[in-house]
Amino acid sequence: MRDGMKKASWIGVGAVLGLLLSLNISVFAQREPRLPIPYEDLQLLSAVFGKIKNDYVDPVSDDKLIHEAITGMVRGLDPHSDFLDAEAFKELQVDTQGKFGGLGIEVGVENGVIRVISPIEDTPAFKAGIEPGDLIIKIDDTATQGLALNKAVDKMRGKPGSTVVLTVLRKGVNAPLTFTLVREVINVKSVVSKTIQPGYGYIRVRKFQEDTGADVAKAVTALYAKGPLKGLVLDLRSDPGGLLNQAVAVAATFLQKDALVVYTDGRTPDSHMRLTASSENYLRRGSDYLSELPPGIKTVPMVVLVDGGTASASEIVAGALQDHKRATILGVQTFGKGSVQTILPLGNNTGLKLTTARYYTPSGRSIQAKGIVPDIAVDDGREPMIRIREANLVHHLDVPGTGTGTKSGAAKDAVAAPAPESKARPDSGQIDVLPPRIEFGSADDFQLKQAMNFLKGSPVIASAKMDSPDTQAKPQ
Repeated sequence: MRDGMKKASWIGVGAVLGLLLSLNISVFAQREPRLPIPYEDLQLLSAVFGKIKNDYVDPVSDDKLIHEAITGMVRGLDPHSDFLDAEAFKELQVDTQGKFGGLGIEVGVENGVIRVISPIEDTPAFKAGIEPGDLIIKIDDTATQGLALNKAVDKMRGKPGSTVVLTVLRKGVNAPLTFTLVREVINVKSVVSKTIQPGYGYIRVRKFQEDTGADVAKAVTALYAKGPLKGLVLDLRSDPGGLLNQAVAVAATFLQKDALVVYTDGRTPDSHMRLTASSENYLRRGSDYLSELPPGIKTVPMVVLVDGGTASASEIVAGALQDHKRATILGVQTFGKGSVQTILPLGNNTGLKLTTARYYTPSGRSIQAKGIVPDIAVDDGREPMIRIREANLVHHLDVPGTGTGTKSGAAKDAVAAPAPESKARPDSGQIDVLPPRIEFGSADDFQLKQAMNFLKGSPVIASAKMDSPDTQAKPQ
């Protein structure tokens, strides 16, 4: 287990401008012996290679053909496996530092189109009004259909102060939208906190970076400096994930020592890990920043806020706190990325990002293509939009024991059906227009208000659309 956590490990969803997400990274040499490849298949590959070299309308380099063949082979496995060239390898280091140049958008690819997962708060994209679910169809004059994700990211990055024009399709809007954005150095602060009311604290984790665990510990200390807490809200909404060891650290902040946080299971010995709330599983250097926390943080009543953008590492935290009955999960069903990606070096500064395991909550639940179902469902009024989740992605990894992964075509409706309040199907195009975006943690944050109601024992309203007393649900 200790050896396993010495590997750099990431979990997340999508890609941020200037970086790659959706990773759980463990770097180690290939240990399995090479398996024989059927001779007939090699002949077919060689024949196609030769035909393109001789007959394609323009000359194509051997390097390009080989790289494209590898890329196609890997991307056909699942949405998170990929071939990494030297540039992509370099980008992996950017996310953990939380500082990069660009626009501040977490993006992914769906059916060859660049889709916005979430704009990062206080960035050019967020301020301009880019919305989750937007389809970026052009970057300046370049169409994005079929454009590799890392190439799209490259085009949206650039020198701070320079401009880029994004053309966007949005559900419920008939004509494409055009946004002219000025690039900035994006310095993402992963943790923000405040006292909501006397005795009630709020901590928001935007993503899991190198210092997230330590920053959460500082936030807890600062909140308790004002007096004992009667309740705490941990906000993981639209948190796409990040470093696995930092997810363990955040969970360990609120769990008893040595409580199981997450375990992984796959085909290779390296894919079997059991990560507990102990310093060896989250601390890379220095003293244990969780050792001096106020004892009350282990028992204070807690609510964890989640939504459809809560993914991977943040799902690990929510699942662990839910399984140990340490917190009440409030919001809507999470994204459902429960797979582990491993970086296998291939030489020449290239590598293979390969899905090698699934992760499980302490009670043995797989989150893959399912997500975390909240204890209390609360819709903030923005949920009529189609929730693109792991289960909607073509080629998503099977749900264990069900065989519900899709190898081709659209995702199965039974896996990720829209919530009851949404009558639209993913391919219908009949979607309600989203209301204006609210700032998480603000006075207008409906779900946060309901979390506070729960902590105080007041009725919880299930939806921002429901203002009748008959729609109120009392806490259990």
